[in-house]
Amino acid sequence: MAHHLTSFLEIDAQSDFTIHNLPYGIFSETAQAEKRVGVAIGEWVLDLAALEQKGLLQLTTANCFNQPTLNKFIETGKQNWHTVRSTLQSLLSAENPTLRDHADLRQQVMFKQEDVVLHLPIHVPGYTDFYSSKEHATNVGTMFRDPKNALLPNWSELPVGYNGRASSVIVSGKDIVRPSGQIKLPNEERPMFSATRKLDFELETAFVVGKATELGEPIAIENAWEHIFGMVLLNDWSARDIQQWEYVPLGPFNAKTFASAISPWVVTMEALEPFKVKGPEQQPKPLGYLQENTANSYDIHLSVEVQTPQSEQANVICQTNFKYMYWSMSQQLTHHTIAGCNVQVGDLMGSGTISGPTEDSYGSLLELTWNTTKPLNLSNGEKRGFLEDGDRVVMKGYCEKNGIRVGFGEVANTILPARHFRFNEQKDERYETV
Repeated sequence: MAHHLTSFLEIDAQSDFTIHNLPYGIFSETAQAEKRVGVAIGEWVLDLAALEQKGLLQLTTANCFNQPTLNKFIETGKQNWHTVRSTLQSLLSAENPTLRDHADLRQQVMFKQEDVVLHLPIHVPGYTDFYSSKEHATNVGTMFRDPKNALLPNWSELPVGYNGRASSVIVSGKDIVRPSGQIKLPNEERPMFSATRKLDFELETAFVVGKATELGEPIAIENAWEHIFGMVLLNDWSARDIQQWEYVPLGPFNAKTFASAISPWVVTMEALEPFKVKGPEQQPKPLGYLQENTANSYDIHLSVEVQTPQSEQANVICQTNFKYMYWSMSQQLTHHTIAGCNVQVGDLMGSGTISGPTEDSYGSLLELTWNTTKPLNLSNGEKRGFLEDGDRVVMKGYCEKNGIRVGFGEVANTILPARHFRFNEQKDERYETV
């Protein structure tokens, strides 16, 4: 990547969407209008369907961008991803007159981000969530099990994960209905049916699978990066009280199925390349199929903000970094396929909650408030143990090095009150309450 790359567009130095980034998303001019592929640059969206139509983007596979998801473009393969990125960097560069000197052409292919609707960028055939932050797993193990044996014996040997629900992956901006389910209170003999009282966020990232495999065909660790297209921010919403009762013995179910929200822009691995770092040292040394000898992590600054209905401003309540993750994305993908599980283009793989070593770097309220024993004090005097109706949660992420900034934008959602059936135990009648 050229160091001195500059665009003819005026782009704020603090923008996530510099010419070094060029993340892909799906946009439309109105909620009902035709969806197509766009790229974020500064405060603009560049319409790739229009560029392709005008012959300014040549692809071996035609009509990749006049699509409601990125999947068809991703399927064209790594060489095409590189070609399109290089072409776009050239078109947007200060030296190229094609767009720079033609205001009418710019008007046809560029839209202000604030004027368009952003959609879920990919069709997600499958969704997997890992549990790969050692700090997070240790905190949770300390809280709910035995502090001396916070990590179970398998945690340091393999990337622990579970297959989640792809149908409830949503895009930033969509409201979250507070989930309901069975909750077992400590002093009660049987569970009750209730809206969750412990609604939480989980600060995660996720990677998008870019190359499919056949059933029975594992991905070797040295080839894993060939199968990863890019990354998004992920808020993997969680109902802690529902989870605590239901997860034994098979793991999370309704506590996690109600919503997993991602940022609308997919940042490519090529854009993230300059920010590669080595992950934490792994002890014991992993089994052979999981061993890597390359820089396999990324220096991504991450933060969470909460804004309550009573507050004029958002409060930053967590700041952490992706580089703390114990298991890498390549290790996660390799382990996921080692038994022969096939992956599909658009599959989403969540990192697991990303917590750092300090108390202000914990990636969930469960940890930040130590399960409500240390409530958060917000700037307007309010306190929070877990989230309340009307609260808005915003996650942000960016990389910065040598004057180059590549960011993810944000994933933001607001919580709506629960909607569920109430039961009249005596008559066993039910009626809906909204």
